[in-house]
Amino acid sequence: MSNFPAADPWFQSLFADRMGGANYGKGTEIYKFEKIKRAKRKILAEHPERPLLDFGIGENDDMADPRVREVLKREVDRLENRGYADNGIQEFKDAAAEFMRQQFGVELDANVEINHAIGSKPALAMLPAAFINPGDVTLMTVPGYPVAGTHTRYYGGEVYKLPLREENGFLPDLDAIPRDIKKRAKLLVLNYPNSPTGALATKDFYQRVIDFALTHQVVVIQDAAHVLLTYDGPPLSFLQVEGAKEVGVEVHSMSKGFNMIGWRMAFVAGHRKIVQAFADVKDNSDSGQFMAIQKAAAAALRLPEIAESVREKYRRRLKKLVTALSRVGFQAQMPGGTYFLYVRAPIAAGDRRFDNAEEASQYLIHEQSVCCVPWDDAGPYLRFSVTYPARDEAEEDSLMAATVERLSRLGLRFSNS
Repeated sequence: MSNFPAADPWFQSLFADRMGGANYGKGTEIYKFEKIKRAKRKILAEHPERPLLDFGIGENDDMADPRVREVLKREVDRLENRGYADNGIQEFKDAAAEFMRQQFGVELDANVEINHAIGSKPALAMLPAAFINPGDVTLMTVPGYPVAGTHTRYYGGEVYKLPLREENGFLPDLDAIPRDIKKRAKLLVLNYPNSPTGALATKDFYQRVIDFALTHQVVVIQDAAHVLLTYDGPPLSFLQVEGAKEVGVEVHSMSKGFNMIGWRMAFVAGHRKIVQAFADVKDNSDSGQFMAIQKAAAAALRLPEIAESVREKYRRRLKKLVTALSRVGFQAQMPGGTYFLYVRAPIAAGDRRFDNAEEASQYLIHEQSVCCVPWDDAGPYLRFSVTYPARDEAEEDSLMAATVERLSRLGLRFSNS
């Protein structure tokens, strides 16, 4: 006879503590993105006559460049591309090194200072395995991408959150980190241009990061997924700053800047010992990305006009969205980078008050089918993405007009109103 309730499988008590142990799968908390998905399904069913204005999407709306797709089509039929790629082919590493030199003026040894990854998410998941022991700390900015923190906890480590506040230019206050946390910290995970705030790092900030890393013996991981979507001057790589390569690595993605969402290609670049450690972890986690995809990605890296075109498209859309949201009361300003607009959430709509950004976002989607993502980690903010599908500028303008028209009906009020 089993001692478990009928609803539980026999192995319920065997789940690891990192998964919730015997309580795994029994929590009632719903992640915000799942709440958004449920709300979208509900509104589409209840109001089929009202098209969804979806600013919650966080992935490019275009396909990869035709030239890149042609390389994939050609390479997929070649016998020599059939096998395991393990830690990557030389052609992709060479292309990544060329890209870093031409785009940022950064010299890297393609043999030992670059390694490919099956997307930046797995890279951020694997890097903590190289450094985190039980009790160690990873310093992470919030709001932010949680993967490195999740895996830090998997290894028995802790996450110390660094809030990104508007008054600090959405840069973390490294001086405010408690002394005992600094002693136990092993990793500092950054992401600039920052998702979701759109803030940019400066050379001065990166120099302070390098000094911090050397003083407190902390390894830096800079997530550069949005680096090519930089609007205030040329894109800035962490590795451009003197000393950066001595304290960490930068993770580059093919997704955002090259319209290669779903292709799962990225690379880790920087200190050779950290890259080697990543490669060792990776070698025990996967067998490399399909070589045909690596060759197509190498071709993309050698076509800088792709990123230029993607950047100008999202710059145009962001400017339009800033104008639209400003017309209905949001304090919207052009971000420094990314394809996100991060704005203070309204505090009320008519007589309805909101305690946080999540309540505001749910109200917008239920009342007017306007979908955006709430962030309450460092104040109540909403994230609007400009990756919505639109075939041309006329459709973009139509969407902006509909957004203004619908939100104007709500009588939104803000803290400065």
